[in-house]
Amino acid sequence: MAGGVAGVGGGGDKPGDSTTRTRTTTTTGQRRRRGRRGRGSQAAGPIAVSCGPSPLPFATCRRRGRPVGGGLGCGGPVRGGPSCLHSPCALGIIQAPPDCQEKDGVAKLTRRDKDYAQWYVELVQRAELADYAPVRGCMVIRPHGYAIWENMQRALDGMFKATGHQNAYFPLFIPESFMKKEAEHVEGFAPHCAVVTHGGGKELEEPLYVRPTSETIIWAMYKQWIQSYRDLPLLINQWANVVRWEMRPRLFLRTCEFLWQEGHTAHATEAEAEEEAVRMLEVYRRFAEGFMAVPVIPGLKTEAEKFAGAVRTYCIEAMTQDKRAIQAGTSHMLGQNFAKAFDVTYQDEGGQRQYVWATSWGVSTRLVGALVMAHSDDQGLVLPPRLAPIHVVIIPIYRSAEERSATLAFAAGIRDALPKDLVVRLDDREQYQPGWKFNEWELKGVPLRIEVGPRDVAAGQAVFARRDTGEKRPVARERIVGEVATTLDTIQRALFDKALAFRRANTHAVKSYGEFKERLEAEGGFFEADWGGTTEQELRIQEETKATIRCIPREGGEPQGPCFLTGGRAHARVILAKAY
Repeated sequence: MAGGVAGVGGGGDKPGDSTTRTRTTTTTGQRRRRGRRGRGSQAAGPIAVSCGPSPLPFATCRRRGRPVGGGLGCGGPVRGGPSCLHSPCALGIIQAPPDCQEKDGVAKLTRRDKDYAQWYVELVQRAELADYAPVRGCMVIRPHGYAIWENMQRALDGMFKATGHQNAYFPLFIPESFMKKEAEHVEGFAPHCAVVTHGGGKELEEPLYVRPTSETIIWAMYKQWIQSYRDLPLLINQWANVVRWEMRPRLFLRTCEFLWQEGHTAHATEAEAEEEAVRMLEVYRRFAEGFMAVPVIPGLKTEAEKFAGAVRTYCIEAMTQDKRAIQAGTSHMLGQNFAKAFDVTYQDEGGQRQYVWATSWGVSTRLVGALVMAHSDDQGLVLPPRLAPIHVVIIPIYRSAEERSATLAFAAGIRDALPKDLVVRLDDREQYQPGWKFNEWELKGVPLRIEVGPRDVAAGQAVFARRDTGEKRPVARERIVGEVATTLDTIQRALFDKALAFRRANTHAVKSYGEFKERLEAEGGFFEADWGGTTEQELRIQEETKATIRCIPREGGEPQGPCFLTGGRAHARVILAKAY
């Protein structure tokens, strides 16, 4: 990882940018007996696990007081696990049967190979990234999930400012007349818009659209701000929320309201605008690969897939572990469409009035979902260190008061010695067993766990456990600081390499439509094919296969043969896939 440990904090595009170090300790409760390393001790009495349908008619969740039974629960935290696991044994009411498959009181996630969609929803909720809101189609981003988004914001914001952009904020409400000024734009967004018709107890003279995107309101302001070539380029970014009415919401992937950034720039020439659109696509690629450790394919959208109102739409496409595509960012060359719609002109150096050229580009909290889908496993989140809310968790293990004192002091010494740009958690909570803590922090995706027990104190060492591979190894005390930096760098690179190898192994070349349909259902993944069809034929492929042309890659987009659909002349080589 460039910049070593200093780059891990996700604080920007420079190695020195970082998040604030966090040190959290809790010292209450009774002593716990030490179990074998990797599992922790087992407290006397029932363990809190989930074993399917309840053998009792009903029980009560200890936190929320709601009746549960027959396999139902309320989702609240309970003894022995981060959430209500839907059965009396999960609530500690009955003894778990010996064949229960749960791990140290934490319910296992649905396996990815069994039900990928269910695995994803369970993971997002149990790892406390987000939850469903009382408003249909909306979500609540919880602190752990929001911390990931904050790290993304911090990194991206630094990259935007390094390329000359400034932040601003524009109104949430957009007059209907503004939306109607760009016909293609309003046609593309109208079905997804929320409209305010009343305010202050009265019907509004003009309906207000709740921002689905901000081109129209921003270009109305640019008309006031741009008069001369000296006012250009105008490079503005906005961090905001937007609303698009989604009928089939998925946490982070598709919700009615989501958070994002949207850049809007104005330029004197077409060449400058094109350069800007491509430059910001490259910023997104560097962020996805350098921070998210997600390999992406930069490319150009087809006419059927481009942004409403754009001349060209560029994108980055990533592959999830169920071999689908997910669009991770877009950059649009808008031409002069919005400038003409809002009459935004400037006086050039020769004294002539000219329409300006425009771009817009954006990424959203969908990136959090893409991050989860790219790396995580059946035990929980796997997060790249550069975006992880917590980089290192230190877990002391002891069984007596004497051992407790020495072990905690040793663990605190490790915490205090680590660089200040790392977020470090010393987990000395005594109400939870070590094995439960291991599983909790695995679920939440902490990249590196450091275990310290009495034998480690005596030997002057600690045990490192990598989240991505599960590898464990002892490290001498004097080498811990350096090894933490090296290990986090290694994890960051390893996650990218693994994801890239997975994408390459699941990318296939096809020469005919029949071969494509057969392999799409049998294997899934990305499909490279030569394309020369029409928009109507492209839509037919989508109707028949549920797959779309994701992009024309910027590298390797030249055709190698005839169109795989028609057999006629091809004009591009494209990537097809089913997508989120």
